[in-house]
Order: sequence, then structure tokens, then C-alpha cells
Amino acid sequence: MSANLNEKVKKSLTQGEVRKGNFNFSDEAIALYVHWPFCVSKCPYCDFNSHVRETIDMDVWRAALLSDMAYEAELTKGKRLTSIFFGGGTPSLMPPALVEALLRAAHDHWGFDPSIEITLEANPNSVEVERFADLARAGVNRVSIGVQSFEADALAFLGRAHNVGEAHKAIDTAQAHFNRVSFDLVYALPDQSPHQWETQLTHALSLGTGHLSLYQLTIEPGTRFETLVRQGDFTPLDNDQAAELYELTQAITGAAGIPAYEISNHARPGEESRHNMTYWRYGDYAGIGPGAHGRRMAAATQRHRKPENWLAAIGRNGHGCQSETPLSAPERASEALMMGLRLAEGININTLSDRLDIAPRDMIDEAAVMRLSGHGLIERANGHLRITPPGMLLLDAILPQIMI
Repeated sequence: MSANLNEKVKKSLTQGEVRKGNFNFSDEAIALYVHWPFCVSKCPYCDFNSHVRETIDMDVWRAALLSDMAYEAELTKGKRLTSIFFGGGTPSLMPPALVEALLRAAHDHWGFDPSIEITLEANPNSVEVERFADLARAGVNRVSIGVQSFEADALAFLGRAHNVGEAHKAIDTAQAHFNRVSFDLVYALPDQSPHQWETQLTHALSLGTGHLSLYQLTIEPGTRFETLVRQGDFTPLDNDQAAELYELTQAITGAAGIPAYEISNHARPGEESRHNMTYWRYGDYAGIGPGAHGRRMAAATQRHRKPENWLAAIGRNGHGCQSETPLSAPERASEALMMGLRLAEGININTLSDRLDIAPRDMIDEAAVMRLSGHGLIERANGHLRITPPGMLLLDAILPQIMI
């Protein structure tokens, strides 16, 4: 990415061109997700497509990612990138030169929206933090840091490779180099009290970032934590206690001016994750790299998950796609509802109906909506449907009831 282009991107974000509500989808808009699958170690709660490898041939991976990107770009000619997200795995382990090469190629393929958001996930380890300045120069303008906790015991329980001091240093360094900074915390840990969580969340809010991702600990199938729970090594927090912490979270963040705009994500107005909003508002996005998903031109795409299998597919076909599945209008409507109702803003049924060319009566069960409205779990007015704050606690149970 040229210095001039990088400065233009930074200037547009500094001037606040990405504001809540001014980002509307069009046939020309697309987002790009780049998956970097490698980590230093596997966290016991993680079910993401992440892998530990002793050596990585960066030249091979550079060529493969560029080839995978070129395939998606050829299929989506005429679109313009509104956001890019480097996820993983641990993409802050990528050499900044590789990030820059991918951004140059993405700009050449699609062109950038004037207010493009370019996010990279990072861990707080000192080696990765040292790359922040170079990543910013490469064109990254937003970073999401996997802090997870500011308590030493919790970090050890979660299998994190950094300490509390490194977490604070990472946030400070990120704020010095990037226009926008977010970090993640995990709560509802075993035996965590409301006082403990309130103390930690209040501290997190004092650090001045405009975005926080706050996730309740979930025991995912196939993870080390699932094995430990099954063996009786620890007991997860029960649902009532977790619900109490969730409600406490909403109250504290709302009072601090960083309310939830999605079930687990909180931001000052204007600092919502533009890339994730593309997912939740059911916009088009291309996904490249091992295991990456995509939704573009009414089709679902999935890359091969295992890095070696993905590389082999690149060698055979020039891309890493394992499947490209056309989606019917009802299938797209179901996905759009599942994603959109995670948002505090909800969805406009009529607008969605027009976009997907499907009648509202073929998307939602009106009787179920009326019943749940009577319980204060859903609000509907003028074609707009949203889950209420109490309903968010029951979102997984509500969605199957209202979708046809």
C-alpha cells in the first residue's frame, strides 16, 4: 500500500467518516476476511481453526493467499472493499511485509472505499506488540487485542501466554499507533462473582478504547475445556449466575457510554466494527485462507480447514475453496434473521424482504412474534423487528421459534 493511500485511509477514519447508520449495503460493496491459522499455542477454550506449526514457509503462504484472493476478486469484479479483517489464529504473527502485500493486492483487485476499515487481531505478547508500528505503516487502521482478562489467575486458567503487564502495554502501544482499538475480555468464569467482574469491567472501561468485545465463557465441543468439565476438573458458572453477570455488563457499559450494539460487542457510537456489521447485516464478504467462510452473490463458500489441505487445493486449483453452495431465498432469509437479530438495532423486515426477494410471511412466524412480544422479548413496529435486552438472554431459544 502506498504511503499516500495509507494516509488517506487514516485521514478518513480520523475525520469520523465511519459513523453509525451511514453504512448501507449496495451491490458494489464487499468485505474481505483473511484467515491466518497459526498460533504459538492452542488455548483450552478455543474452537477456532487454529494450528501450531514449528515452521512456516512465508513465501509459500504469501503466494497461496494472493492466489486465493485473486480467485475471489475475479468472481466479484466491480465491487469495492468497505472493510478487511485479518483473523485467526493469531494474525499479529504475520510479518508486516506480508500484510502489506495482501493489502496492496486487495486494493489493486477491488479498490478501497474512502473510509475503509482494516482490522487485525493481535495478542498482547511483547514480540507481537513490537510489530504494531510496522503494521500501522502497512495500512492496518484498527486492531483487536485478545486480552481476555486483567487477572493473573484467570489468564493462567484460560491458557493465555501473556501477563497482565503485557496486556496493559499492548493497549497503550496500540492506542499510540492505530486510530481505533478494541480488546476482548472473557467473563462468567467458574466461581466469578459480580463484584469481581464489575471491578475488572470498570477497569477495562477506564482504559479509553472505543470498543469492547465481552464474551461469556462457553464450553465448546472438542476443546480441552470440554474434556476437563467432563472429567470434573471444574464446573462452569450456572445459567442464572451467568445471566446476572450479563445484565450487570449491560448496565455498566451503558452507563459508560459504550452500550451493546450486538449481543457481545460494545462501542461508542461510530466505533462499531464495520466489518462485523457486514456479517450481521448480511452483506457480501469474501473469505480466504484455511477454513474461511464467505457469502457472496447468493452463495456460501468454505475453504479447506487444515492448512496443508488448503495449500494442496491452491496447488491443484489456484484457490482453496472446498465448497461453493448456492443459497435459496429462504435459506438466505434464515441466515439474515439469525445474524441481524443479534444486533440491538434489529432488522427491517420490509427492507430485508426487498433485498432477498422473499415475502415477509415466508420469513417469520407472525404468531410466534406476537406471543413473544406479549412476554416483552421482542419489539415490532412499522416493519422493524428487534430483540429486547431481556430477550437477548434467550436469543438461541427465540430464533427457532420465529423463523419459518
